[in-house]
Amino acid sequence: MQRSSLRAAAVGVALLMGMAGSALADVKDYEFQLLDKEVKSGAAVISVKLVHKPSGRAIADAVIFAKRIDMGPDGMEMMTAPIDLVSSTEPGVYRFKTDLGMAGEWALSLGAKVQGETGTVENKLIVKATQ
Repeated sequence: MQRSSLRAAAVGVALLMGMAGSALADVKDYEFQLLDKEVKSGAAVISVKLVHKPSGRAIADAVIFAKRIDMGPDGMEMMTAPIDLVSSTEPGVYRFKTDLGMAGEWALSLGAKVQGETGTVENKLIVKATQ
């Protein structure tokens, strides 16, 4: 009887510690930072870095599951462009290939999951396309 009580207590402590560890994680501690604030209109590659704000460290193993680029900042949200994630050689830097049809301000919206964290990192970054 005593062994089963000890096991149950150990399981309870392990569960509480697991819950406390996940409660400390906060996706608000992460953000995408725009590396290419200005690109030429037409075919372009836009680079962003995912950063853990408290430590300043780049996060290389995130899963980007949502991406969109549109001209919302110029009042034309319905004007979108194709966007694809392309490979990057720098850890924590994510590159996106797109074709910006006209000069102006474009909103790059991203959603990502960071390994070991609960919730979604979401940012909207403004890129200026020039002629």
